[in-house]
Amino acid sequence: MTEAYIFDHVRSPRGRGKKDGSLHTITPIFLLSQIFVALRTRNDFDVKAVDDVITGCVTGVGEQGGDIGRFAAIMADYSDEVPGMHVNRFCASGLVAVNYAAARVMAGQADLMIGSGVESMSRVQMGFDGGAWLLDPQVTNKIGTVLQGISADMIATKYGFSREDCDEYSVFSQQRAKKAWDKGHFKNSIIPIKDNIGRVMLEHDEHMRPDTTVDDLAALKSSFNDMGELGFDAVIMQKYPEIERVNHVHHAGNSSGIVDGAAAILIGTEETGKKFNLKPRARIVSFADIGTDPSIMLTGPGKAAKKALKRAGLSKNDIDVWEVNEAFASVVLRFCQEMDLGTDEVNVNGGAIAMGHPLGATGNMLLGTALDELERTKKKYALATLCVAGGMATAAIIERV
Repeated sequence: MTEAYIFDHVRSPRGRGKKDGSLHTITPIFLLSQIFVALRTRNDFDVKAVDDVITGCVTGVGEQGGDIGRFAAIMADYSDEVPGMHVNRFCASGLVAVNYAAARVMAGQADLMIGSGVESMSRVQMGFDGGAWLLDPQVTNKIGTVLQGISADMIATKYGFSREDCDEYSVFSQQRAKKAWDKGHFKNSIIPIKDNIGRVMLEHDEHMRPDTTVDDLAALKSSFNDMGELGFDAVIMQKYPEIERVNHVHHAGNSSGIVDGAAAILIGTEETGKKFNLKPRARIVSFADIGTDPSIMLTGPGKAAKKALKRAGLSKNDIDVWEVNEAFASVVLRFCQEMDLGTDEVNVNGGAIAMGHPLGATGNMLLGTALDELERTKKKYALATLCVAGGMATAAIIERV
């Protein structure tokens, strides 16, 4: 099997996913094309050598539809000869794009690939693309479809995480993100995003609230109690009849932020690296996708991590850097419980609760953050994983070289 190496990772700052967010005026294709430009100019490879651009995007409709990565590459002055494709595994799409790109290289069917992701949540609303799992009563009844927040609250209820547990973890995320920014841990990967006249619109993750305290969060109303009372609690409790009542612990302060963002990773063979003077930064060791109960939906990261570890012939003790998407606080707490890890061992530079979760790009950003942390600490292995809507999860392991 051919080895697949990561040569570079670039991401945008994450802009607040509202009309007053700094990236709201930047179209998704222009946002992603700036990432592709930076990847090219930082590495000076022949763009015609890129075999494919794989782009994760969750709400792939409207101005995010139509195979956005293909045309973002053209807008970035890549060759017309470079093809592109769109993938959607919900929140893991950006990581799946990297894994699929790596698989092409490993199979000997590509020499240079780009795995990328984009989501402009201020411009294309989450869920706007619909889907039978949300809209067709026959499907929703079989699945037991509920809001993701209800699923997160059920995780907290089933596995014993209190509102205070979730709030404390969320404050840690904010503090870690602030510390990481202050110490420059992201400076190697983030590029400023500009408008069409070259004016810098954003150069810093703007969703963070580093002064947040546990008392601040305690004052917030739970987000999903009312929806639960309207019937969603009853739906999920049919799957988990041992639960007498869903404890609604999540709110805006301990859930991932809605933001805009884009990211990309350049992947290829050792020979291609030598040809274009690209220095390998990491080797992609293994990756895995799994399915789980689509109603509770968000419990898969531990299972995906274990599958990726088994494929790599590694144990959890071999992993130096853990990145777990902070979709909701209970998701990370359950991962730590299942993997027997302390919360101080995961997401050491903060996560999506502090910095936001641009759906199609987050997995890409997680792997890039893990790579930067491996290099900063001179450690060896990192694992990144995300829960996925509809009851799935994805994981990947990389080794610093």
